[in-house]
Amino acid sequence: MLHVSDLSFRHGQRVLFDRASAAFSDGWKVGLVGRNGAGKSTLLKLIQGQMEADGGEINLMGRTRIGSVPQDPPGGDIAVLDAVLAADLERSALMAESEACHDGLRLAEIHARLDEIGASSAPSRAASILNGLGFDNDKQSRPCGEFSGGWRMRVALAGTLFSDPDLLILDEPSNHLDLEAMLWLTEHLKRFRNTVLMVSHDRDLLNDVCDHIVHIDNEKLIPYTGNYDFFERTRAERLANDAAQQVKVAAQRKHMQAFVDRFKAKASKARQAQSRMKMIEKLGPVASVPIEERVSFNFPSPEILASPIETLDEVSVGYPDGPLVLRGLDLRIDMEDRIALLGQNGNGKSTFIRLISQRLEPREGRLKKTPRLRVGYFSQDQEESLDYEATPFDHMNRALPGSGEAKVRAQLGRFGFSRDRANLKVGVLSGGEKTRLLLALATRNAPHMLLLDEPTNHLDMDARASLVDAINDFEGAVVLVSHDTHLVKMVADTLWLVDGGTVKAFDGDVDDYQVKLLKERGARPTKAEKPADAASKKDQRKAAADHRTNKAPLKKAVDSAEKMLARLTEQMDGVLARLADPAIYSGPGSVVTELQKEKARLEREVANAEKRWLSAQEALEAAA
Repeated sequence: MLHVSDLSFRHGQRVLFDRASAAFSDGWKVGLVGRNGAGKSTLLKLIQGQMEADGGEINLMGRTRIGSVPQDPPGGDIAVLDAVLAADLERSALMAESEACHDGLRLAEIHARLDEIGASSAPSRAASILNGLGFDNDKQSRPCGEFSGGWRMRVALAGTLFSDPDLLILDEPSNHLDLEAMLWLTEHLKRFRNTVLMVSHDRDLLNDVCDHIVHIDNEKLIPYTGNYDFFERTRAERLANDAAQQVKVAAQRKHMQAFVDRFKAKASKARQAQSRMKMIEKLGPVASVPIEERVSFNFPSPEILASPIETLDEVSVGYPDGPLVLRGLDLRIDMEDRIALLGQNGNGKSTFIRLISQRLEPREGRLKKTPRLRVGYFSQDQEESLDYEATPFDHMNRALPGSGEAKVRAQLGRFGFSRDRANLKVGVLSGGEKTRLLLALATRNAPHMLLLDEPTNHLDMDARASLVDAINDFEGAVVLVSHDTHLVKMVADTLWLVDGGTVKAFDGDVDDYQVKLLKERGARPTKAEKPADAASKKDQRKAAADHRTNKAPLKKAVDSAEKMLARLTEQMDGVLARLADPAIYSGPGSVVTELQKEKARLEREVANAEKRWLSAQEALEAAA
C-alpha cells in the first residue's frame, strides 16, 4: 500500500532521514517509534504531502484515502454529531448533490452509491463513535463551540475514525483522552479493517493494537514484526549481539596488529605482515554500538508519618455557587497507598484531587489530615503558569526562597536538568522537559502525598519508564489520574471509581474495568487475556510496597542517629569554644578541669554516635 524509498530530508542543519526506506502492506497496524526529535511527526507530514522531501519517493498504491486528525478542530454553531457526519466528504457531497439534482438517472446513481457506503446508518455509526469518546446524547447535540479545545479535538478524532480511511494516520491519539476513552479507542483500532500508521508513547496502545513497529534510528527506518514489547526485546538482543561482535572484531584487530608491529621489519615475515594488514583493512574501523542515554528522575523522600494521613468522613464537595459534585465520601489515605482514580472526564476526578489537596473545602462532613502533612500537586494545566522567559533555575529559586544555589540545582538535578539545561529559557524546552520541571516544582518540599493528574503527557517512553520507577520508589502516598493504562497497571495497588457523584473502591484491576465498560456499552464482553507477566507486575508492586515498609524503620534509625550526632557535635563545639577563650584560664582551675573532662566525654559519645550513624546508613543502603 505504502512504499518509502531512499527518503532524505533535512530540517535546517539537521538530517532527519538519509536514504531511508520501508514498505507498509494493506491491513498493517504500524507503530512509529523513536526518540523525541527523531522525525516521527515529520514522516507523517511527508506521507500526507504536507512537507516535501529533499530526495527519494513516497508512493501510495492505487486510490488511497488518507485520514488524519486535523490540527484545527471544529467549532462554532455546528452540532457535535453533524461535525462528525461532515467528515465523510463523499457522503456529504452526494447528499448535497441529491437535494439539487433533477436528473433521474444521476439521482439513481447517487442513491445507489449512498446505499453502497451505508449512508443511512451513518448517524448511528457516528453516534456510537462519539459515545465511545465520552459524548452522551446531550453532548452530541450541543454546538462544538461550547466545548474546550481538548473536547473539540475528540470531535476531530471521531470525524477521522468515522470517515473510515484506507490509511489512518494518528499522531499521539491518546492526548486529550481519559482512561475510559483510551480503552474504547484501543478496542476500536483493534477492529479497524484498514491500515493504521500511528505515533504514540502509550506502551499498552502500541502493544494491543500494533502488529508491526518501525523504529526511526540513525536517520533510517528499521521495521520489526510484532508489537512494542517484541520490538524492545528484539532490539535489545540485536544491540547485545552487535556489541559482542564489536568486541570480537576489536580482539581480532588487536591480535593481527600486534603481529604486524612485531614482524613488519623482518624480511622473512614481510609477506605475512602484509597479508594481515590487508585483513585489518577489510575489518574496517571498530564502530561503537550507540547507547541511548535515558533521563532518569526521582522524588525526594519525606519523613514517615503515622497512617492514616488523611480521612474523609461523610464529605460532600462542590464549587462555590454551584451544585454538589461529590457526596457522602467515607475514605482514608495511608502513607503507603498507591491509588489510581477511574471514571470519565466530568465525573469529578479533578474535583476529588482538589478536595484532598485542600484546594476545595468540604461543603458537608469533615476532612481530617495529619498536622505535618505536606502535599505535592501536579497538573498539566500548571504549564500555563510557567514564565517562558525565565529559566528552570529561576522557577525553582523562586519556589525555594533562601535555600541557596546548591539545593536549587540539586532538586533540578533529580529530574534530569543539567546546569546547562537548567539555565535555558523555559520557552525553548521540549514538552517533556516542561513536564519534568513541573514535577520538580511539585515535589520541592518532599511531600508526604503526591497527587498526579495526567503526568505522562509529553513524556517519551524512557521518561515514562523513569516515572514508573520514581513512583514505585517514592516513600509517600500517591493518588493518580492517568489515561496511560501501562502506568496504572505498573504503579497502582488500589483503584477508586469516581462515578454517580461518589468515590468508591473498585473491586478488580484495569482489565476488569475494561470488561465492565464494554458490557455497559453493549459490546461483547470478552475479557482480554492478561499478559503472562501481569501477576509478576502485581508482585513487583507489592514487593515495592513491602520494601518501603521495611525501609521505614531503617530510615528512622538513620534520621535519629543524624540528629544525635548533630546535637553532640554542637555541644562539643561549645566546649571547644570555651577552652579556646584565654580568659577562662585566669579563673579557677576546676572550671578548666571540668571542661576537659566534658570534652573527653563528648569525644567518646561523638565517636559512638558516628559508629551508630554509619551502621544505620550501611543497613539502609543495603536495603535499597
